[in-house]
Amino acid sequence: MHMLMVIIGGTILLGVFLLFGKLWGGEMAAWALSAKLFIPVWLAISITNLWIGVSHAGYTVREELPILLVVFLVPAALAGLVIWKQA
Repeated sequence: MHMLMVIIGGTILLGVFLLFGKLWGGEMAAWALSAKLFIPVWLAISITNLWIGVSHAGYTVREELPILLVVFLVPAALAGLVIWKQA
């Protein structure tokens, strides 16, 4: 359940990035730029989620790595789709 909530949170964060890209840039290229900026931010948040799972929840890094991949890749793939459509 936590993994789904984090993925939904990442998707919402992508939407916020795209909204700011539209408000500040107004062009479709601004959407692509905001999606490109989202990816490293989301990677940092996903790694923080892994660290919390390891240090506070008692999971091992080996148990958390597949979760990191899924949590990171779903919103990042959506951002990649936005970049691809705007290019």
